[in-house]
Amino acid sequence: MASLVPTLSCTLSRLNLVAELSHSQHTLKLFRALSSTLTPHKSLHHPTPFKSLFSSTSSSSNLVSKDNNLVVLGIETSCDDTAAAVVRGDGEILSQVVSSQADLLARYGGVAPKMAEEAHSQVIDQVVQDALDKANLTEADLSAVAVTIGPGLSLCLRVGVQKARKIAAIYQLPIVGVHHMEAHALVARLCDRDLQFPFMALLISGGHNILVLARDLGHYLQLGTTIDDAIGEAYDKSAKWLGLDLRRSGGPAIEELARQGDAQSVKFSVPMKQHKDCNFSYAGLKTQVKLAIEAKNIDAAIPYSSANSEDQRHRADIAASFQRVAVLHLEERCERAIQWALEIEPSIKHLVVSGGVASNQYVRARLHEVVARNSLQLVCPPPSLCTDNGVMIAWTGIENFRLGRFDPPPPAIEPDGCQLDLRPRWPLGEEYGRGRSIARSMRTARIHPSLTALTQASQYKES
Repeated sequence: MASLVPTLSCTLSRLNLVAELSHSQHTLKLFRALSSTLTPHKSLHHPTPFKSLFSSTSSSSNLVSKDNNLVVLGIETSCDDTAAAVVRGDGEILSQVVSSQADLLARYGGVAPKMAEEAHSQVIDQVVQDALDKANLTEADLSAVAVTIGPGLSLCLRVGVQKARKIAAIYQLPIVGVHHMEAHALVARLCDRDLQFPFMALLISGGHNILVLARDLGHYLQLGTTIDDAIGEAYDKSAKWLGLDLRRSGGPAIEELARQGDAQSVKFSVPMKQHKDCNFSYAGLKTQVKLAIEAKNIDAAIPYSSANSEDQRHRADIAASFQRVAVLHLEERCERAIQWALEIEPSIKHLVVSGGVASNQYVRARLHEVVARNSLQLVCPPPSLCTDNGVMIAWTGIENFRLGRFDPPPPAIEPDGCQLDLRPRWPLGEEYGRGRSIARSMRTARIHPSLTALTQASQYKES
């Protein structure tokens, strides 16, 4: 979570092999609480790397804890929502609190990083306290703290990480750094206890469009991703250009307006038809929408509610036509990805669809048809767990904590020059060879190795 030595700044802190155990009474109490599901390799009386404390030979994938005493606080501040939640080891959600920045989104027409950071800073203490109060707990009752460390906006990530480290330091709690997109995928395992690895996941939001094969906890094969914009970005921009109320965000606004329009009225082209892979592109569709709006002389400065009936009809037709093609692009890519995934892992039975755009009922309905044609089951978390939330962070913290993937409590006083371990650009999985995009590969190089590469590296060092 914090790099004390510059050369450690690019290591995955919660998989750090050099951190030694704290011998505090709290730590011993914690391991006793986990004794029903975890078996230490060595005595706790000897300094030992975290990763060697727990058996990694048993499948991490489908471990189900019966320990109700494990309680984790999850903190999420990767973008424009400040969220915290408390979740028990058996999956019981004790509390969930989200503070939205909808007014800022409406005012700036999107996320303004500096404004978002200030908004997080103003409410983070209250959001966390409300989560604890609703759970009828105090920090002293927690087993660990989980917090998003990436990907996301670095200014926003910093607020959550600083809060998590402060709590963990004061109460001597282990801390788990969470990958935001892994959390979106894993929250489905909280909602559906029959969901076992391996499974497929489509993770769709304002900043991400990812198709992955989830092979195990921390092991993901990226089948496809966006080469430019994500579907959520396309929804948001289209809503802005159509003069819709952005306080609910662009996705819900477009979805609602689309119900009133003719989805066949505007002939938008489906992106990347000539590319037989699983990657996405929404930049061109955004341009098509903008041109269609200009052709109808729609003035975004005039809110939809104030427009005349003909203008409202045009806006509804464009919204419906956009949504049809945007989701058709998802369908086509998912069809191909399912075939690829089944060739790699024939035992796959589920497609998880998560992330903010997964709240869209039209998206769910269309993808349900896709999985039905391929004899799979669709797993979608409830809308409140699709958008950014603390529950998914807490649950991912629990899954990783069970395998010993956590850091010791931070020092009460951070050393001078301590750098927080933030991962604004952090891939989830390694690219599948057939899905590699030349266009995307030419963009700026990664800042951090993928979560999967780091997990594999840590396991290699163990063996």
